[in-house]
Amino acid sequence: MYKDVQLFINGRWTASVSDRTIPVINPATEEIIGHIAHANKQDLDAALASAQKGFETWRNTSAFERSKIMRKAANILRERADEVAMLMTLEQGKPLAEAKMETLGAADTIDWFAEEARRTYGRLVPARVPNAYQMVIKEPVGPVAAFTPWNFPLNQVVRKLSAALAAGCSIIVKAPEETPASPAELIRAFADAGIPEGVVNLVYGVPSEISEYLIPHPVIKKISFTGSTPVGKQLAALAGQYMKRATMELGGHAPAIVFDDADIDTAAKQLAAAKFRNAGQVCVAPTRFMVQKKVFDAFVDKFITAASQLKVGDGTAAGTTMGPVANKRRIPALEALISDAVDQGAQLRLGGKRVGDKGYFFEPTVLTNVPLSARAMNEEPFGPLALINSFDTLDEVIAEANRLPFGLAAYAYAKSAQTKHALSSRVESGMITINHLGLALPEVPFGGIKDSGYGSEGGTEAIEAYVNTKFVSQLDV
Repeated sequence: MYKDVQLFINGRWTASVSDRTIPVINPATEEIIGHIAHANKQDLDAALASAQKGFETWRNTSAFERSKIMRKAANILRERADEVAMLMTLEQGKPLAEAKMETLGAADTIDWFAEEARRTYGRLVPARVPNAYQMVIKEPVGPVAAFTPWNFPLNQVVRKLSAALAAGCSIIVKAPEETPASPAELIRAFADAGIPEGVVNLVYGVPSEISEYLIPHPVIKKISFTGSTPVGKQLAALAGQYMKRATMELGGHAPAIVFDDADIDTAAKQLAAAKFRNAGQVCVAPTRFMVQKKVFDAFVDKFITAASQLKVGDGTAAGTTMGPVANKRRIPALEALISDAVDQGAQLRLGGKRVGDKGYFFEPTVLTNVPLSARAMNEEPFGPLALINSFDTLDEVIAEANRLPFGLAAYAYAKSAQTKHALSSRVESGMITINHLGLALPEVPFGGIKDSGYGSEGGTEAIEAYVNTKFVSQLDV
């Protein structure tokens, strides 16, 4: 069922002008399952012209009409959820259940932003003189360039796409080459819902070449990027040279703090699920687990039990609860991090090895008593690797939580009101969830601080990045 993926420019699916293609590999089998069109400069120029034309149409489409088209796209995506989920699993590896959840979640995101489209309000400011009106107006910023990664092929696109469309912007999506078919189906849902020509465009190719061409281009007025911190810094610097507005959702190294008064059973079960979801390839995944000494052994035992029950395998197979990592390069990267930690004294409590010799499968892995000097304690592992250490005091654990330059997400489990207040006010992160898994819903902010980026891709804050604020002062004479 996996078909070759084309570019989408000016309302039409098309091959690259050069007819170049890129192979797509199934990470569970290492087989080539299809090809995608490789955009060159001529294709990008066509997409830019299309986005400019589409913006003039879409900005003059009423918010009510924009909302209706978006809601229709969401319903189409729901109707096709099984098909889209299968494509995602074939190209990305995650279990079908996770892929379908992501697809349905994408539809919910579209719905939420469709409603926000009708509520991008300005305001009236009381004037100091008679017969004067002071108006604050929100206007769409213009054509957007969005760059998205492979770990959540729909989720990462749909946030940027929905916020841009809700605000009245057109968009060029540079979707991931490793997982192209599922985001293409997202775009197809909008096309079939009747989005005007040029409003939504989709390209693939060499990421650095596309970003270096689109970001400086005068047509593009805003960029949104999700990916690694080093690449994000480069793109933010490039955008800064041209005074382009940017949203950056970058890497993380999330602390997960468990206090001795917490519900240990719940903490271990929920944190294990969050850690190994999508084989750990999640920017907000809990990674540095910090457990108070009194309950350290009990938590580790329960966490290992939960991790041991995961069934690693092809995401299309019944019963699979963790699929492969998404590409070949993750295997040696994980092996190097584990070897380095063990060489420095960490204890390997579970896993640590590749599974089999075909497909990019890796065991759920647990290391305890990991020195702070270990690379894994300082670099985002981005895989099924949990690092569990103990702590004594609140001040000690907050210092460790804030030690790294990252500040995307944090997790904590505690019953003390004083402890929860201290965590919410002192942990340096864009998001923290306490006693449950409460991140990444469409209606709540999603973004980081420090080296984890800036701006939000959720909640009402997400729309603000796609609009300009204009002040109008008018005197009736």
